[in-house]
Amino acid sequence: MFSESFLPRFSDTDALGHINNTMVPIWFEGARTPVFKIFTPELNLSSWPLILAKIDVAFEAQMFYGHAMEVRTYIGRVGGSSFDVFQELWQQGQRVASGTAVMVCFDYNAQKSVPISESLREELAGHLYPGDS
Repeated sequence: MFSESFLPRFSDTDALGHINNTMVPIWFEGARTPVFKIFTPELNLSSWPLILAKIDVAFEAQMFYGHAMEVRTYIGRVGGSSFDVFQELWQQGQRVASGTAVMVCFDYNAQKSVPISESLREELAGHLYPGDS
């Protein structure tokens, strides 16, 4: 598991005083950086090996300004060329949102997916989600 904690900004709120729903996918994307580093440690865009195929987010409770947030990032399913990144957002000891991003190993020159190597599979296995996503 990877974990990242932060305080929401005032500008992250909406007219009702909640954290705006558009912020969660942005926070989840930022918290996927350690996963990206498994594939390209220098985060070199000229040799970027991944492409995003799908994201989904479930909102489970209200989120508020003034309280720290924690994003927990895990690896879910690992397929031949794709894998799931499962993420949870926590505030005040409660899971307030969760989501999954389907990432595909991709060769941008050939414009096609490529298999996940055995060494990368081993690295991903060290971050598997312990429960049902």
